[in-house]
Amino acid sequence: MSTTPDRAFNEVRFLTVAEVAAMMRVSKMTVYRLVHNGEMPAVRVGRSFRVPEQAVHDYLRDSFVETA
Repeated sequence: MSTTPDRAFNEVRFLTVAEVAAMMRVSKMTVYRLVHNGEMPAVRVGRSFRVPEQAVHDYLRDSFVETA
């Protein structure tokens, strides 16, 4: 990437676990499990987590499976 780290963080949109769960239509526990297993990156803010929106899109894209 050609952007500086400061500029990149200014452009990142962070979502709460509840927002990620609603977006993916799963439970909050499923999102926590993905974060704790390292399958979805997150930033810890106090006692809660924030997930970069792009990480959710990347996870869904990489997990997509076509069925017959």
